[in-house]
Amino acid sequence: MSHTICLLGAFDTKGPEYEFVLGYLREEGFGTFLVDVGVLGKSSLTPDVSSSEVCRAGGGDFEALRRNEDRGEAVAAMSRGIARLLPELHKKGKFDGVIALGGTGGTSVACAGMRELPLGVPKVMVSTVAGTDVSAYVGVSDILMFPSIVDVAGINEISREVFARAAATVGAMVSAKIPEGISKPLIGATMFGNTTKAVGIAREILEKEGYEVLVFHCTGNGGRTMEALAAAGKLAGVLDLTTTEWADEHVGGVFRAGPDRLSAAALNGIPAIVTPGCLDMVNFWAPETVPEKFQGRTFYPHNPNVTLMRTTTEECRAIAAIFAEKLNASKAPITVLLPARGWSVIDSPGGPFWLPEANTAFHEKLKAGLNSGIKVLEMDNNINDEEFAAACARELLANIKSTKET
Repeated sequence: MSHTICLLGAFDTKGPEYEFVLGYLREEGFGTFLVDVGVLGKSSLTPDVSSSEVCRAGGGDFEALRRNEDRGEAVAAMSRGIARLLPELHKKGKFDGVIALGGTGGTSVACAGMRELPLGVPKVMVSTVAGTDVSAYVGVSDILMFPSIVDVAGINEISREVFARAAATVGAMVSAKIPEGISKPLIGATMFGNTTKAVGIAREILEKEGYEVLVFHCTGNGGRTMEALAAAGKLAGVLDLTTTEWADEHVGGVFRAGPDRLSAAALNGIPAIVTPGCLDMVNFWAPETVPEKFQGRTFYPHNPNVTLMRTTTEECRAIAAIFAEKLNASKAPITVLLPARGWSVIDSPGGPFWLPEANTAFHEKLKAGLNSGIKVLEMDNNINDEEFAAACARELLANIKSTKET
């Protein structure tokens, strides 16, 4: 079976580069589908979808866009158009995977479209910014960022190899045979190194009940990805054992997941459990990266590249108010489980982050702010104790069952 690959890009300014990739893919036996997002001029390539069509898909006026010659406006307009058009084209079966080449502007436009494609659709972005922080371009998608090494400006000794290997990569991705598996309802679980034991115990219980557990590492992107899957209706339940990203969001750490963290399950009627897992810690990179305003706080070196800072009583109380607001919006059963003997491995009696007055302040503020219909279970355990982790799994199973019965 022949697979078709979409070449997405500004053919007016990157024509020779796309002609090279096009020739490579066709020589390898792949079908091609060309989508132009160029605004400045003409190209020798004949696209299947023109840049004017892309612009119109986003509600823009292509001729006015060309007359204005405003690069920022052009990138924004074409980004809106491709974000709407590319998923429609894929749904119609026009292509199986996509590859794009570009600098900052081209990467921005192409990734705007790629982010809207379903997870699993091969997406390769050959970019001058690959290798830097590309989170703004990738979002929670599975875009493969491929460093261009040199600028996307002609075919030379370096770019020839880079473009060929990138084209070969997307070709291999669309041709890959995915082994079949048994489809099971999915549960999203959140984990940090400091809650690994708890998640492992709960996961085993849930899997024995016929669920497949997707574990997300709470580094910002992990939380955002789980929220996106919940919002898309992909999850039967959420085991939110590690809500640490809110500590970073509120205090200013590096693992922020954004203000919508804790919203998707609540607003989309997905049963859940929530604990204050690792809310005792705010994450920074190496010690020298910690902002000066935090000097004098309690720190713990998680590893040479990650430095943890203990949250204060005031910070914990403020985060609790945010949790109450988020959870009160829940349209499905939810249970809040509070471990009295600590929220992480290092937040336990005698541990470096043991600060019971801060944890108690969070517990009391959260309980006071929650609606009466939200179940709260307080346990005299550390979060990683088997008894507590098992209770999290049982409560989630009960909430899922309750949702099915209504």
